[in-house]
Amino acid sequence: MITPNAELSINRQCALLGVARSSFYHRPRAESAEEIDLLARLDRIFTDHPVYGSRRLQVALEREGILVGRRRIRRLMKKLGLCAVRPKPNTSKPNHEHKIYPYLLRDKVIDRPNQVWATDITYSAPRPGWSGERMSGMQRRKGGK
Repeated sequence: MITPNAELSINRQCALLGVARSSFYHRPRAESAEEIDLLARLDRIFTDHPVYGSRRLQVALEREGILVGRRRIRRLMKKLGLCAVRPKPNTSKPNHEHKIYPYLLRDKVIDRPNQVWATDITYSAPRPGWSGERMSGMQRRKGGK
Protein backbone atom coordinates (compact mmCIF):
# COMPACT_ATOMS: atom_id res chain seq x y z
CA MET A 1 0.00 0.00 0.00
CA ILE A 2 2.31 2.75 1.24
CA THR A 3 5.94 2.42 0.20
CA PRO A 4 8.58 4.60 1.84
CA ASN A 5 10.87 4.70 -1.24
CA ALA A 6 8.23 5.77 -3.79
CA GLU A 7 8.15 8.97 -5.84
CA LEU A 8 5.34 10.36 -3.66
CA SER A 9 6.12 11.32 -0.10
CA ILE A 10 4.66 9.28 2.75
CA ASN A 11 2.58 12.30 3.73
CA ARG A 12 1.03 12.47 0.24
CA GLN A 13 0.47 8.69 0.02
CA CYS A 14 -1.33 8.71 3.39
CA ALA A 15 -3.46 11.67 2.30
CA LEU A 16 -4.47 9.92 -0.95
CA LEU A 17 -5.45 6.76 0.95
CA GLY A 18 -7.25 8.69 3.68
CA VAL A 19 -4.98 7.28 6.40
CA ALA A 20 -3.49 9.35 9.20
CA ARG A 21 0.29 9.51 8.98
CA SER A 22 0.59 8.57 12.66
CA SER A 23 -1.17 5.25 11.98
CA PHE A 24 1.41 4.49 9.27
CA TYR A 25 4.22 4.82 11.81
CA HIS A 26 2.31 3.09 14.64
CA ARG A 27 3.66 -0.32 15.61
CA PRO A 28 1.29 -2.18 17.97
CA ARG A 29 2.88 -3.70 21.05
CA ALA A 30 2.70 -7.42 21.66
CA GLU A 31 0.45 -8.44 24.54
CA SER A 32 2.25 -9.18 27.77
CA ALA A 33 2.08 -12.57 29.48
CA GLU A 34 0.15 -10.92 32.35
CA GLU A 35 -2.49 -9.64 29.93
CA ILE A 36 -2.85 -13.04 28.25
CA ASP A 37 -3.20 -14.72 31.65
CA LEU A 38 -5.85 -12.18 32.69
CA LEU A 39 -7.76 -12.73 29.44
CA ALA A 40 -7.72 -16.50 30.02
CA ARG A 41 -8.96 -16.08 33.61
CA LEU A 42 -11.74 -13.72 32.51
CA ASP A 43 -12.81 -16.16 29.80
CA ARG A 44 -12.83 -19.07 32.27
CA ILE A 45 -14.83 -17.15 34.90
CA PHE A 46 -17.28 -15.83 32.30
CA THR A 47 -17.77 -19.30 30.84
CA ASP A 48 -18.72 -20.59 34.29
CA HIS A 49 -20.92 -17.55 35.08
CA PRO A 50 -22.27 -15.92 31.88
CA VAL A 51 -24.47 -13.53 33.89
CA TYR A 52 -21.43 -11.74 35.38
CA GLY A 53 -20.78 -8.21 34.24
CA SER A 54 -17.62 -6.19 34.82
CA ARG A 55 -18.40 -5.52 38.49
CA ARG A 56 -18.92 -9.15 39.44
CA LEU A 57 -15.94 -10.24 37.35
CA GLN A 58 -13.85 -7.75 39.31
CA VAL A 59 -15.02 -9.31 42.59
CA ALA A 60 -14.35 -12.83 41.26
CA LEU A 61 -10.80 -11.82 40.29
CA GLU A 62 -10.29 -10.22 43.72
CA ARG A 63 -11.20 -13.56 45.29
CA GLU A 64 -8.42 -15.11 43.23
CA GLY A 65 -6.03 -12.44 44.52
CA ILE A 66 -5.88 -10.32 41.35
CA LEU A 67 -6.60 -6.61 41.76
CA VAL A 68 -7.80 -5.16 38.46
CA GLY A 69 -9.79 -1.99 37.76
CA ARG A 70 -13.30 -2.25 36.38
CA ARG A 71 -12.54 -0.19 33.27
CA ARG A 72 -9.73 -2.54 32.37
CA ILE A 73 -12.11 -5.48 32.79
CA ARG A 74 -14.65 -3.73 30.54
CA ARG A 75 -11.96 -3.16 27.91
CA LEU A 76 -10.89 -6.81 28.04
CA MET A 77 -14.53 -7.99 27.91
CA LYS A 78 -15.01 -5.91 24.78
CA LYS A 79 -11.82 -7.37 23.34
CA LEU A 80 -13.06 -10.92 23.99
CA GLY A 81 -16.56 -10.08 22.77
CA LEU A 82 -18.15 -10.88 26.14
CA CYS A 83 -21.49 -9.44 27.18
CA ALA A 84 -23.40 -10.48 30.28
CA VAL A 85 -26.55 -12.52 29.66
CA ARG A 86 -29.47 -10.76 31.30
CA PRO A 87 -33.18 -10.33 30.71
CA LYS A 88 -33.94 -7.50 28.34
CA PRO A 89 -36.78 -5.03 28.95
CA ASN A 90 -40.04 -6.52 27.74
CA THR A 91 -41.99 -3.51 26.54
CA SER A 92 -43.70 -5.08 23.54
CA LYS A 93 -46.46 -6.99 25.35
CA PRO A 94 -49.72 -5.02 25.29
CA ASN A 95 -52.00 -4.90 28.29
CA HIS A 96 -55.20 -6.66 27.23
CA GLU A 97 -57.33 -4.42 29.47
CA HIS A 98 -56.38 -1.29 27.51
CA LYS A 99 -58.76 -0.14 24.81
CA ILE A 100 -57.44 -0.38 21.24
CA TYR A 101 -58.47 2.68 19.28
CA PRO A 102 -59.24 2.34 15.55
CA TYR A 103 -56.93 3.89 12.99
CA LEU A 104 -59.14 6.52 11.38
CA LEU A 105 -56.84 7.40 8.47
CA ARG A 106 -56.56 3.88 6.99
CA ASP A 107 -58.49 4.45 3.74
CA LYS A 108 -58.28 8.24 3.69
CA VAL A 109 -56.41 9.96 0.85
CA ILE A 110 -54.53 13.00 2.16
CA ASP A 111 -54.08 15.37 -0.76
CA ARG A 112 -54.25 18.94 0.60
CA PRO A 113 -52.80 20.97 3.48
CA ASN A 114 -54.63 21.05 6.84
CA GLN A 115 -56.71 18.01 5.93
CA VAL A 116 -55.27 15.95 8.79
CA TRP A 117 -53.80 17.23 12.02
CA ALA A 118 -51.81 15.36 14.63
CA THR A 119 -50.64 16.18 18.11
CA ASP A 120 -48.31 14.72 20.67
CA ILE A 121 -48.09 15.28 24.40
CA THR A 122 -44.57 15.08 25.75
CA TYR A 123 -43.86 15.37 29.45
CA SER A 124 -40.94 17.61 30.25
CA ALA A 125 -39.77 17.49 33.85
CA PRO A 126 -39.22 20.93 35.42
CA ARG A 127 -35.79 21.96 36.65
CA PRO A 128 -34.95 20.90 40.21
CA GLY A 129 -36.15 23.51 42.67
CA TRP A 130 -38.72 25.00 40.30
CA SER A 131 -42.32 25.14 41.43
CA GLY A 132 -45.44 27.00 40.40
CA GLU A 133 -45.68 28.60 43.84
CA ARG A 134 -42.36 30.34 43.39
CA MET A 135 -43.40 31.50 39.97
CA SER A 136 -46.63 33.06 41.21
CA GLY A 137 -44.70 34.72 44.06
CA MET A 138 -42.28 36.24 41.58
CA GLN A 139 -45.13 37.57 39.49
CA ARG A 140 -46.68 39.24 42.53
CA ARG A 141 -43.39 40.97 43.38
CA LYS A 142 -43.07 42.28 39.86
CA GLY A 143 -46.48 43.87 40.17
CA GLY A 144 -45.13 46.23 42.84
CA LYS A 145 -46.48 44.49 45.97
